[in-house]
Amino acid sequence: EDESEEEPKLKYERLSNGVTEILQKDAASCMTVHEKFLALGTHYGKVYLLDVQGNITQKFDVSPVKINQISLDESGEHMGVCSEDGKVQVFGLYSAEEFHETFDCPIKIVAVHPHFVRSHFKQFVTGGKKLLLYERGWMNRWKPSVLHEGEGNIRNVKWRGHLIAWANNMGVKILDMISKQRITNVPRDDISLRPDMYPCSLCWKDNLTLIIGWGNSVKICSVKERHASEMRDLPNRYVEIVFQFDTEFYISGLAPICDQLVILSYVKEISNKTEMECCARPRLDIVQPLPESCEEVSSDALTVRGFQENECRDYHLEYSEGESLFYIISPRDVVVAKERDQDDHIDWLLEKKKYEEALMAAEISQKTIKKHKILDIGLAYINHLVEKGEYDLAARKCQKILGKNTELWEFEVYKFKEIGQLKAISRYLPRRDPVLKPLIYEMVLHEFLESDYEGFATLIKEWPGDLYNNTIIVQAVVDHLKKDPQNRTLLRTLAELYTYDQRYGRALEIYLTLRHKDVFQLIHKHNLFSSIRDKIVLLMDFDSEKAVDMLLDNEDKISIDRVVEELENRPELQHVYLHKLFKRDHHKGQRYHEKQIGLYAEYDRPNLLPFLRDSTHCPLEKALEICQQRNFVEETVYLLSRMGNSRSALKMIMEELQDVDKAIEFAKEQDDGELWEDLILYSIDKPPFITGLLNNIGTHVDPILLIHRIKEGMEIPNLRDSLVKILQDYNLQILLREGCKKILVADSLSLLKKMHRTQMKGVLVDEENICESCLSPILPSDASKAFNVVVFHCRHMFHKECLPVPNTVSSVQFCNICSAKHRGPGSAILEMKK
Repeated sequence: EDESEEEPKLKYERLSNGVTEILQKDAASCMTVHEKFLALGTHYGKVYLLDVQGNITQKFDVSPVKINQISLDESGEHMGVCSEDGKVQVFGLYSAEEFHETFDCPIKIVAVHPHFVRSHFKQFVTGGKKLLLYERGWMNRWKPSVLHEGEGNIRNVKWRGHLIAWANNMGVKILDMISKQRITNVPRDDISLRPDMYPCSLCWKDNLTLIIGWGNSVKICSVKERHASEMRDLPNRYVEIVFQFDTEFYISGLAPICDQLVILSYVKEISNKTEMECCARPRLDIVQPLPESCEEVSSDALTVRGFQENECRDYHLEYSEGESLFYIISPRDVVVAKERDQDDHIDWLLEKKKYEEALMAAEISQKTIKKHKILDIGLAYINHLVEKGEYDLAARKCQKILGKNTELWEFEVYKFKEIGQLKAISRYLPRRDPVLKPLIYEMVLHEFLESDYEGFATLIKEWPGDLYNNTIIVQAVVDHLKKDPQNRTLLRTLAELYTYDQRYGRALEIYLTLRHKDVFQLIHKHNLFSSIRDKIVLLMDFDSEKAVDMLLDNEDKISIDRVVEELENRPELQHVYLHKLFKRDHHKGQRYHEKQIGLYAEYDRPNLLPFLRDSTHCPLEKALEICQQRNFVEETVYLLSRMGNSRSALKMIMEELQDVDKAIEFAKEQDDGELWEDLILYSIDKPPFITGLLNNIGTHVDPILLIHRIKEGMEIPNLRDSLVKILQDYNLQILLREGCKKILVADSLSLLKKMHRTQMKGVLVDEENICESCLSPILPSDASKAFNVVVFHCRHMFHKECLPVPNTVSSVQFCNICSAKHRGPGSAILEMKK
């Protein structure tokens, strides 16, 4: 079938058991459904009570002719039956209560009050030519009253709550039993159809919503309360048609399902053989009502027994509200339609080979499904993918579907091996919880080793070494290396296998041979420093930076002396090691500083001068000798100056470098007058040097000394500019001095004013203060006596008589304490007398 076919909404099965026996000898004419049981009427006047499986529980012989209608109250304890010979019976199924009446015309319908079980609701209606209401009154007598007549036979009636709806030849009426008023009349649309052949179908969706199906027209009516202002002489309720639409076929029955409708349709079609109209299989459609149309949700053609001979009036649709069960009744068959559950949904998905959706549906509803198991669906899905050739997807799904079931994993692996797809499943094999047998992993590794070295290497790197027998795999790799000894992939993989097997020495040899980046990680991780004592040169050749860092970080394991000794024949590597050692610590390798002078001179001259400056352990004579041999002027100048021979250093700068700026800079650093004198003497006959001196000498030596020594007539380049610069520098110095002087004067004046303000403030003298000389209270106990007190700015206080007499030169007194501590003189600020 088409892959895009929509899933049906309902599933169907025949009501069998006792029903099959009944319909072999008789024909069904009507049926009503209660949540506890079914009641089936036949053409031979029998009424059968059935359980939901179709088994007969009770049988009633009501009439020798066709049963037209069966009605049950909501409790299921009372039943009303009418037949074609005019008989009406209303009786209790579990009581002796009974009513019998025979009319002179066929009675087509009977409906008992929904709450008939209650004493004050003992009512039922019958319909033939009239619609009669029977009510039990005084002395248990039944009193009939005519509700409606004169519009032909009553064809159908449905009672819900306080509302009765019935259909006659003219249309549908609704009666309000509370007010005993008829509140609406819905006329029949197609009057050309015979009402006995195409009967009206009525169904209450709820207490206020009536669904009418007649011919090919559907109306959904809502009973509403009339506003008080609109009452007048009208009923207090009215009916509004909220949905109305036509169907393609004639309606035999209808029922609600959520907000949709289930419609049983009678279908006629043109026979291909006779080209005449004939009866086709009836259809059960689910439609979504719209205001003026409907949208088909699903449509199923039903194969019922004897459908070729049936008419529209032969079909009936009854339903059980609580369980969403729909019963399609025909003379020779009763079919039950029910909503499909999740098991049915999964069945349909599997039938359409939509395995992934079926698996997802089963996982979501695993607590409710009864027929299916998630594992079985998953295994079917894997087989389906394998059959389609989607091996990678099938292998990936194994992770989710097989979970921790080792037996199923091993079964699937062997299945993939049989079809030559071990590689596909290799990436998804479990590595932890669960772990499969080592043989499984070895089988996969051998498969890769035979055809894909890179894939083999990837698995070795990703898989833990305890999944398989390492010795077997190592031997297999060694055998392949005999055929291809230079294969880097196999060598690298063999090194990893040796590492797993803790044979680190062999792994290290292979890594060094391959110059592999993981060699340093391997050494650190497994502390293999004892194994690399004789491999330092190889490590340095591979990556000198990493090697040196590693050796310096672990000098407690491989000493500096051992490294220097190993690198003796490779001085360029020795220099790299010692240079980095010196950068880390200037003193650790001091015994090799003399050696480093030659190494720097040979391999790294730019760092020689910084080394000479920073090292305090290198022999200066040896360094000077090497630098002079190699004619390293800057280094020689530094060494001469460091050895105290500044004049020779200056001479070398002037003669060898002929760089007056460097010479001036050198003289500035040494800050020696004799050097400046030598510099001037050397430069006096060299005009370019004189220009340089004039431009830079001003701040260290008086320029007049240089200018007086310049010979008359000597042409000096840029002399004017140099003199202008000297004058500008001089003026700048004068300006700076004057500016500083102004700042000092301003600051002095500000501080003087501040001091004056401070000294002008009063000082508190009370009983707690003491004389700093005699240490007695500063104020006398008898305040009436005269006393003299001297208070200094430093806040020290004395009795006048305790102070020494001032000298005759100056009458100003000073604090003895502060003068003794050299805090500066403190003059008296206050003299108190009384």
